[in-house]
Amino acid sequence: MAIIVVGGSSRGAGKTALVCGLIAALPEFRWNAVKITTHDHGQQTPIWEETRPGEETDTGRYLAAGAARAFLVTPPEQPRSQEPDLPPLLDELWPNFGRGTNLIFESNSVVHHVRPNVCFMIQAVPKRELPLPERKPSFIAAVGHADAMVSLANSDLVNATGLNLVGQEPKPIFHLANLQRISAQMLDWIRPRLDSSPGL
Repeated sequence: MAIIVVGGSSRGAGKTALVCGLIAALPEFRWNAVKITTHDHGQQTPIWEETRPGEETDTGRYLAAGAARAFLVTPPEQPRSQEPDLPPLLDELWPNFGRGTNLIFESNSVVHHVRPNVCFMIQAVPKRELPLPERKPSFIAAVGHADAMVSLANSDLVNATGLNLVGQEPKPIFHLANLQRISAQMLDWIRPRLDSSPGL
């Protein structure tokens, strides 16, 4: 079982594009893709499964990229909290998956509830410093869990020790010319990390 989490600094940072890029680049994992959002997408239930691939919805894009299944999860926001009430919905979500299912999440908050093999956080611009008002509070809370940062740039390159968090070893920043096309360096970095099994 492999788990990847993709989070981002702001809405429109490119999380869905990166998830689709990872699904397409690693087809042998037959990913079950899950988007977790507090934004209303008009679904009737808090857990909804997409069945139609296409470009109209983010979950449809997952299927078009090659995901085996795609889900949209919309947890309620908690009063006086910037984090959604996610654990009850995760408990409801898990029975949809069999043993050994490989999961890829688009979410900042889920990283507090699962132990992924790899957690990527996307910066909305190809710079290491962002003004704090532009970043989601959930991103600031989750970035400490990141195994690597991803940024849209003019060309593919990697800064192997570019992410420096207090109390942690330096981690890479992967710059991609297209978030839906994973670079060879990034794939070489990811694959060994998907060999070990994480926990829910």
